[in-house]
Amino acid sequence: MSHNSEIMNGTIKSGQDAWPNRSPLRAPKLGDRVYEQIVERIVAGTLAEGDRLPSEHDFCRMFEVSRPVIREALARLRADGIIDSRQGSGSYVRCRPVRDLLRYGETSNVAQLLRCFEFRIALEGEAAALAASRRTSQDMRAIELAHEACNDAARKGRLGKEEDLEFHMSIAHASGNALFAETMELLHDDIQDGMDMARSLTKSEQRERIAVLKGEHDSVVDAINDSDADRARVAMRAHLHNAQRRIVGSS
Repeated sequence: MSHNSEIMNGTIKSGQDAWPNRSPLRAPKLGDRVYEQIVERIVAGTLAEGDRLPSEHDFCRMFEVSRPVIREALARLRADGIIDSRQGSGSYVRCRPVRDLLRYGETSNVAQLLRCFEFRIALEGEAAALAASRRTSQDMRAIELAHEACNDAARKGRLGKEEDLEFHMSIAHASGNALFAETMELLHDDIQDGMDMARSLTKSEQRERIAVLKGEHDSVVDAINDSDADRARVAMRAHLHNAQRRIVGSS
């Protein structure tokens, strides 16, 4: 059963766990810092699924930041599927990210990867739609070869992040607009890190993961092959959204 969190003597109490008051946040990106510290406590179990978060006013006092900073952090937590907000009631922990999440780096790095996924959803969704409208037979062949390379890597038990990146790049190239591929090249390291994390966190469920990823890729490839721009956009956005959700353990 979930239990409510409350502030007592400068400390957030959640059952038998305590959330000590932190020193004031002075970093330039205060919203990021607040986001990171809340995520760390949810991963650690200080705040359990179903727990009510402190109010915006209490958060402001705890972190010594303004209400807009707190709202920015909470909005990002909602976007990542970690919390829900209920009108007139407050914000509650929706899901607890997998414990292994923080093994892959500082929370700031995890937050950056999640922001990268957010950007990719918009970018690659449109690239897939344009690829469906503009792709040539040669483009389609490149997409299919990259898709098969992903499947082959999965069958051999490898993470296959290089093959996965090539699959996404082949679609960006098929868009007919070089800026899509050039932008993805600029994001190369973040994209590969995100793929590595999403695949590594589900490695223990490899058979299920292979089936899910293959199905998502199949949907994208089929839509592009059918020259269905709307379906390609939806399929790519859903694929990346699901990858983002897998990182925080909310799907």
